[in-house]
Order: sequence, then structure tokens, then C-alpha cells
Amino acid sequence: MTIRPKRELVVSSHKTVDGRGASVVVGEGGACFTVRNRSNVIIHGITIRGCRPAPKSSARTGHLSDGDGVSIFGARDVWVDRCTLEDCADGLVDVIAASTGVTVSNCLLTNHNKAMLLGHNDGYEDDRAMRVTVAFNRFGPGLVQRMPRCRFGVFHVVNNDYVNWGKYAIGGSASPTILSRGNRFCAGKKKEVTKRDGDPPKSEWQKWNWISDGDLMFNGAFFTASGGPGAEVKAPSFAKPASFVAPMTASAGALSCSKGSLC
Repeated sequence: MTIRPKRELVVSSHKTVDGRGASVVVGEGGACFTVRNRSNVIIHGITIRGCRPAPKSSARTGHLSDGDGVSIFGARDVWVDRCTLEDCADGLVDVIAASTGVTVSNCLLTNHNKAMLLGHNDGYEDDRAMRVTVAFNRFGPGLVQRMPRCRFGVFHVVNNDYVNWGKYAIGGSASPTILSRGNRFCAGKKKEVTKRDGDPPKSEWQKWNWISDGDLMFNGAFFTASGGPGAEVKAPSFAKPASFVAPMTASAGALSCSKGSLC
């Protein structure tokens, strides 16, 4: 089943969009998902591909949507799980405008430039409230950057598999806290996992809490850590050992289900 929406798909509060039991593709030249100022939303088991700018819903002002795969704006308690995302006009997943309680898990992200944006802009300090978990995903092949790119808030990046990023894997600006735990990084030509966007002076970014705890690095990959102890840094880690990541993420993305069988 392929769905090419003429307008963005606006998901209301307390809703689950569940693709299990069918092969569901959303996009393919049309608009995709928006969760705006809503809560308690699940998007599960969908292939989100080829999203393009399109007229916004009748409830919103403005001309066109950005062409994100999943746009989460001013929302809370949102779970994007078991989705396959690729080749959208803007981001695959954008979480902005003080959204919090967001989890992106068990997804396959491929063939895209700017994969995942977490934080509106460097002047939007309300994003200090953001708490986002990125876990059990497979990033690549064909990704360039923003896996994720973070601002202001606290971001747990846990048990993900990264393959051959084009520029960097994990980046940010505006003093985010990034906790990278139990991930597997396999570098291509670019070896550094991290990037401080905007080229801030070292005296500034050294204060940002970016930690690498139990990550596995292959083919010369390296993570430039910074900051010091803090409440979030000292919090217990529930990450599995990074040696488990390859089998844990082998089936990331939308599941292939057949009628009458478990999915």
C-alpha cells in the first residue's frame, strides 16, 4: 500500500499510526507526518520515503510544509518505532520547539543528507526542556550528517549502529548534553564521530557534556568527548554492551509481516 498525501498528515493526541500487517509506504512525492502541539502519539511500522513539501493542513497557516518525514513540533510523549526512513526533502525526523519525551527506536535511516534534527535553532532556549532518546536504530548506508544534530536539551543515544557517515554522525551546538552509550561506529573516509556545529571556540565547547560510554569504534572512528560530571552524566545507564548492537539492529526498520504470522 502506497499513500501519497496531498497535504501533510497531522496526527492528533492519543493516536497510534500502526503499519503492522501490511507493507505501508507514505510519501513517494507527497507530504508526510506532522505532530504539532500534541501528546501521546505512536508512529510504528511505516516506510516513510520521498516526502516532499506540500500544502499544510487547513488548520495551519503558511504555504508549504518542509518535506520532513516526521515533523514533531511543540509535542510531548511521542514514539517513532520500527520505521524505515529515506530520501526526504528536509529531515527524516525533526524534533523542535521544546518537544520532549520523544523516542526514536528500532528504525532504519538511509540515503539522506540531514537525518535527524533535535532542536529548533541556537536562539530558541525553550529547547532546554527537550529530552530525547535515540535507541536501537541503524544509521546508514548513504547518510551524511545529523544522526542526530542536537541543541540545548539532554539526548540519550543508545545502542545504535553507525556505518560510513559522510561528514559526521553526532553533532550539535548551543551546549546540548549528549550521552552516547553502547553504540557501534564503523567509519568510512570520515573518522570523527562528532562535530560542534558553528565552530565555537574550544574554551566554549569544552564545557558541553558530551560523553562516550562503552561505544565500539572501528576503522579509526573516534569520539571527541567534553564536559564534566553532572546529574544526567551520572545517571544509571541501561545500555546493552556495544558488542550486541549488530544483532540488535539487524532487523531495524519496518517489519515484513505476513498474514497469520507473528510480526
